[in-house]
Amino acid sequence: MKVLHLISGGEKGGSRKHVITLLEQFRPEEVTLAVFQEGQLSQEARESGIRTECFSQSSRYDLSVLNKLASFIQQEGFDILHTHGPRANLFGIYIKKKTGIRWVTTVHSDPSLDFVKSGIKGKIFTSLSMYAVKQMDGYFAVSERFKQNLITLGINSDKIQTVYNGIQFTNETANAIARSEWGLTKDDFVMAMVARLHPIKGHTIVFEAMAAFSEEERPHLLLVGDGPIEDELINEVTRRKLERHVHFLGFRSDVDHIYAASDLALLASYSESFPLALLEAANQHVPIITTDVGGVGELIDHEQTGWIVPTKDAQAYEQALREAIAHKDQLPEMGDQLYNFASARFSLQQLAEDHRQLYTKITNI
Repeated sequence: MKVLHLISGGEKGGSRKHVITLLEQFRPEEVTLAVFQEGQLSQEARESGIRTECFSQSSRYDLSVLNKLASFIQQEGFDILHTHGPRANLFGIYIKKKTGIRWVTTVHSDPSLDFVKSGIKGKIFTSLSMYAVKQMDGYFAVSERFKQNLITLGINSDKIQTVYNGIQFTNETANAIARSEWGLTKDDFVMAMVARLHPIKGHTIVFEAMAAFSEEERPHLLLVGDGPIEDELINEVTRRKLERHVHFLGFRSDVDHIYAASDLALLASYSESFPLALLEAANQHVPIITTDVGGVGELIDHEQTGWIVPTKDAQAYEQALREAIAHKDQLPEMGDQLYNFASARFSLQQLAEDHRQLYTKITNI
């Protein structure tokens, strides 16, 4: 069985890690990665021994790559096209019609929100994306909630395989970065939030919650990631006078060391599937405050290994922060419980087996 994974190539967050760690579980001759641009994803994939081909576009609207991709699929004899993300999904419509290849996708996010704040183009692309999602032969839903979302769209449940993101859990935690790097001390309460700087990630909810604290009691936030609204978020931090407590770290490849230096991990997204960032926090024995999105309820035991709060609710987020700070001495034990649960359930081996099952099923139809 030969599978071609197709993704835009510019990803830097959870979907990048998901694709690389997934493909690493297969033999090199079984999987190939195709991207539309060179970047960190293609570089890391090649370093991991994954065959990676780039079909460069002059712009994201350059459709000349479609015939090149179709020819590549036919010449190489791929059995399955596995797309990731809205652009790859849109292109899959043509490739499927041109080649007749079996087509699956991983639902990394809510397709109705992929083009939020993109104006009239966003509305057009959202309609196309929703159409594409209904044309596939199989689906990997990265949580039970996302599976139910697909069923609501009218997709047959027999075509959907629930999978859970996995990571390679380690027996020991990473070496913590010295807090002095950010001008902080061991007595400061430090939170890490690893997320693209994108509207859907809910950074402003965290800022609003932090602004409710007095200057003396306010926790510090390490923001890891880059993205299209960086300037907007920096201005929001300035407007709320949080400059001393919000630290923009940009894109980092040492996330585990940052988590190890933190008391708490945060996620405030309005929509997610099953965030890898939370598994990375769990691997470092760090409890989590997260909004109630995707499959987080399948990882977090509320008030035992973290806190789950409603989306877009800054007051609820503030309350959870206050509870975490008030129980700071108990956080290490909560983190240990989280690690024990996550490491037993969300393995890379299980992730690969779930994929093989659906691949085999659709090729035998």
